[in-house]
Amino acid sequence: MSDEAARLRAAFDTLGIAPKQIRARGLKRHREARRLVPVGLGTDGRDKFLGKDAAQAWLAMREAAREDGIELLLVSAFRSIEFQTALIRAKLDRGLALDEVLRVNAPPGYSEHHSGRALDLGVAGCAALDEAFEHTAAFAWLRTHAHRFGFSLSYPRDNTQGYLYEPWHWCFRR
Repeated sequence: MSDEAARLRAAFDTLGIAPKQIRARGLKRHREARRLVPVGLGTDGRDKFLGKDAAQAWLAMREAAREDGIELLLVSAFRSIEFQTALIRAKLDRGLALDEVLRVNAPPGYSEHHSGRALDLGVAGCAALDEAFEHTAAFAWLRTHAHRFGFSLSYPRDNTQGYLYEPWHWCFRR
């Protein structure tokens, strides 16, 4: 068993996730990126990282948006399996049900953030990771221009993966 597979098994055991829950939703496995480059500070003041191609595309897209008067804020980028596990554990510890949490957060090993290609974006004046982001000029700009940089919206309304709508979550797909 690989190190990553062992870490995933431990995460699933810790969180009480059954493999059949993953199969039932048809979720795609995302391996952790091994080579990451820094792309600046996130809204939490911490350094954020992406894979090289996604990083170049993100920086170009952010600059193009800025030139059009849109200031895109980086909320989240790469996440390790351990970070994803801790994120879910914190919600479970607050009393949320596992099925409810897994509609918002991908199980460890199944988050696009592991790949080093996913971004959560925001703007000043709009709460981070809030559906209200879809009503911002930034979201309108992304809907029109993100594809030019290789990014697409991962979780539209009624997506087949069973996640809640996430207008802030964009993934590099080139």
